[in-house]
Amino acid sequence: MSIYGLPESRMYWNSTTTVDCVADTMTMHRWEAIKRNIHFADNTQLIPRGEPGHDQLHKVRPLLTSLLESFQAIPMDERLCVDEQIVPFKGKSGLKQYNPRKPKCWGYKIYVLSDSNGIAYNFQVHTGPIFPMDGMPDIGASGNIVLRLASIIPGNQSHKLFFDNWFTSVDLQTILQKRKIHCVGTVRHNRLAGCSFSDDKVMKKKGRGTFEEKATSYDGAQLRALKWHDNRAVISSQPLPQPTQRSLCKDGIRKRKKQCRTKIRSRKWYHKIVFHMMDFTLVNAWLLYRRDCKDCGIPKKEVYSLLKFKAEVASCLCNERKVLKKRGRPSHNVDRDLAEKKRRGSASSVPSTTVRQDHTDHWPVWVEKKGRCKYLGCKGIVKVQCSKCVTYLCFTADKNCFMNFHKQ
Repeated sequence: MSIYGLPESRMYWNSTTTVDCVADTMTMHRWEAIKRNIHFADNTQLIPRGEPGHDQLHKVRPLLTSLLESFQAIPMDERLCVDEQIVPFKGKSGLKQYNPRKPKCWGYKIYVLSDSNGIAYNFQVHTGPIFPMDGMPDIGASGNIVLRLASIIPGNQSHKLFFDNWFTSVDLQTILQKRKIHCVGTVRHNRLAGCSFSDDKVMKKKGRGTFEEKATSYDGAQLRALKWHDNRAVISSQPLPQPTQRSLCKDGIRKRKKQCRTKIRSRKWYHKIVFHMMDFTLVNAWLLYRRDCKDCGIPKKEVYSLLKFKAEVASCLCNERKVLKKRGRPSHNVDRDLAEKKRRGSASSVPSTTVRQDHTDHWPVWVEKKGRCKYLGCKGIVKVQCSKCVTYLCFTADKNCFMNFHKQ
């Protein structure tokens, strides 16, 4: 639904605006029943509000935990950035935030740790006061959230962390420097106590490119601050040898904000978070796919765009365990041979080529009931099935139809 972006979900089944790939997959009543009944947590385990241990995100906590485990397992890039994003929402919810300076004023706020390409490694949904982690000093909400997100960054590996002036402070940079994490960010002048620079008007008269640099030692850490005049005066704390990398890293965060969103209206407050996380995960998968294509030397013109990538994922999920009809004369492949092996009467279904060759979660399992092997030229009766395809295949020391079936 993030591909077509119709204003109302019922329009996908409307006679004048119907979308066949959606309407043919499920009925409108089934879709609404799924939305109405979808749950990710046991409501009987909810700790009441006001009692110790109450979690405002209880309804989606298992989903968020599962995604965090997957994101944190991704190999981390050298250049990282912390920023926030808004999930637009105007419904009734205590988690809703208002910021008149944002394009979307109302919504849920999510803090994200990502790299210059936009690949996310860690995130946290804003639920109220941000307290420090165990064993860490309290340096304010903006600094505490950076330390929470950066807790997964290994120290002393030349990682560079970038953030904007809402996060930057002397205490934060001191702690990160002690952890051997390089950091740089624009900073507000009132957070540099005792550090004086020339007035903005004076630097403007000197012209574009004018700069001043200050250095000091604080709590055992070496800190530097740089003020330069571009279109206007900007102050940066702890500048790195290549300060332009910050803009590249910030662009990675902005890329995530501009990806297509799933437009679904709902009265349930957690639906927005759920559907946003689906898009969030799909964008992460697409960015990883692009990174792998680049490493493999695949030409850019052959790499899927985000729109096509989403369409392929949706098509694969919709056609899973469905036998697709072929047009024209079939070629000599496994699909044709499987069709030839079917006899009159009931026949077990076989997966589509996309599912069969996705190299994901195909495991041989033993079953009690015997069945005929589905591979070309094999008439064996076996008790082994593929856990994902649910198809009988030989898997013995003499014959390995299981491997051949999933490779061709």
